[in-house]
Amino acid sequence: MYWCRSKIIYRAVLIVSILFAGAFSACKPEIKETGDTLKYVDLKAYFKDNSAHLTVLNKSVYKTVTHNGVTESKKVHIDNWERELSLFSESDINKPAWKDSYFIQNTVNTLVYKAKYPELQTREIIINKENNKIKRITIVNHTQNILYETREKLIYIPDSMYNIEKMQHVKLLGSNKYDITGILNQ
Repeated sequence: MYWCRSKIIYRAVLIVSILFAGAFSACKPEIKETGDTLKYVDLKAYFKDNSAHLTVLNKSVYKTVTHNGVTESKKVHIDNWERELSLFSESDINKPAWKDSYFIQNTVNTLVYKAKYPELQTREIIINKENNKIKRITIVNHTQNILYETREKLIYIPDSMYNIEKMQHVKLLGSNKYDITGILNQ
């Protein structure tokens, strides 16, 4: 009897939790749903399209991973390019609250976004173009609080390679340094 009642209560709590989670996630519309035009390059859409393109190409990748000086390299097949390039797409700066948070420098072949405020995680995005086509994206991220500090430098060259340099320092646990490079095989 007690077991049956606790099971019913557990299911009720689970259902209410799911409903609250759904309600709260619906309260955060994407900027596209608000009708606003995007002020900055849409990295999220760019890397979603590139992930689909790389999936269709189905090329193998020569991937090198270095963790604290220990290196391993091998030829791999990436099954989920969206996940592989998620650090790049997560660096998207098109959130409504950040609409005026970046300086913009635009020349014929280079577009640069620099954070105005030190608390912004994405510090800088540099997009190199040629004939209005993206040739290279460099992203610098930095997060720091009383528990940890993370620095990332991300480089993406379409249809060629990507590089992720990441340094993490967690108080009481120490530092870790990662360097991941993927070179698309021809």
